[in-house]
Amino acid sequence: MIKKINLFLLSFSLMLTANAQQAFVKQTAQQFTIAGKPYYFIGANYWYGGLLALEKDPVKGKKRLISELNFLKSRGINNLRVLVGAEGEGKINGVDRVKPALQPQHQIFNEEILNSLDFLLMEMAKRKMYAVIYLSNNWEWSGGFLQYLNWNGKIDQETLKRKLTWDEQRDYTSKFYDCDPCKSDYKKQLDFIISHRNSYTGIKYINETAIMAWELANEPRPMRADAVESYQKWISSTAGYIKSIDKNHLVTIGTEGFMGTEENWDLFKEIHSDRNVDYLTIHIWPKNWGWFKDSPTKESLPEVIQKTTEYIQQHENIAKALNKPLVIEEFGLPRDGHSFDPALSTQLRDEYFGSIFKHWKNSKKMNGAIAGCNFWTFGGSSRPVKGQLFWQDGDDFSGDPPQEEQGLNAVLIQIIRPGR
Repeated sequence: MIKKINLFLLSFSLMLTANAQQAFVKQTAQQFTIAGKPYYFIGANYWYGGLLALEKDPVKGKKRLISELNFLKSRGINNLRVLVGAEGEGKINGVDRVKPALQPQHQIFNEEILNSLDFLLMEMAKRKMYAVIYLSNNWEWSGGFLQYLNWNGKIDQETLKRKLTWDEQRDYTSKFYDCDPCKSDYKKQLDFIISHRNSYTGIKYINETAIMAWELANEPRPMRADAVESYQKWISSTAGYIKSIDKNHLVTIGTEGFMGTEENWDLFKEIHSDRNVDYLTIHIWPKNWGWFKDSPTKESLPEVIQKTTEYIQQHENIAKALNKPLVIEEFGLPRDGHSFDPALSTQLRDEYFGSIFKHWKNSKKMNGAIAGCNFWTFGGSSRPVKGQLFWQDGDDFSGDPPQEEQGLNAVLIQIIRPGR
């Protein structure tokens, strides 16, 4: 009995200590606040951060994580956008997906994935850093909606594995919002995550101050115009459900903005006007959206920056009208010359990032609506494997997900070699 009491007191003490270090992030009109003070942040996408503690080799796992968090904190980064876990295993849409999975098989959960995320959250709390955790994915690289459709008979196994055309991917993914068992499965995973208790600190996730927000998914799109109504209903009901079981954390959708809502400004505004959605997000992808050809150049960059500025300002106006914060939570640009070689220049990317940070800086000065930026993506100490284009089992996790060329967008820690 005494042993149980001592364990309880230790757990309670750890919880008080962790929570004493920071307060929950709140939304107050068009600002985030912490303990009543404005919170404007420069952050990073660190989707693999919750998986590092799974590595058996501490140098590649926990030690790497601690080193990278220290590096980020020393550079003023105090906000990280993290994937909670993947759904399913094996090939999907012709590519490998993130592994190991949180839900490797239908309704079978691997709690070790959350235990690994626990370590990240504990270390972030020590450094007064905040996590935005996205709960699923519109895209195949972590299973996401396509996997839920497969588990519920809407996509057969052969179709799931092969490379889909863009029209096929839109057709299939859009069915998620009208698939009741798919949405029920999503909710079961959501419940599993939010009800979790940190295995290191004993703190329930609903009481974890290191979590800033739950994000419904990475870039959820209706994908087809006829799915818009079901898409809106799912967003509203899911956001409302999260708020009903977790009163402490913010909720956001995870949209790209105009480009992710079937190019419908009214739809973007309507989904973010929901009272249970606390802030707006946008993503900016000049390469994917055809804002330059082949690779960015010194000559094409001014036009890319101009289009980016217009995209930000248009969404900022909506954020002001809704009186909610706006986060530019994904933006990336390949290395100069579209190279994957870490030794080559990032001059154009640096200039591009600087133009976005300038918008954030001006907003901060004016107590404006652009409250945060999370660049895509932090690759830390990882390096692409020479002669190998895509991620393989045993490789270090990097900022570029498995379906993308390793080194494409990852921002890496510079390694200073002796004599240089």
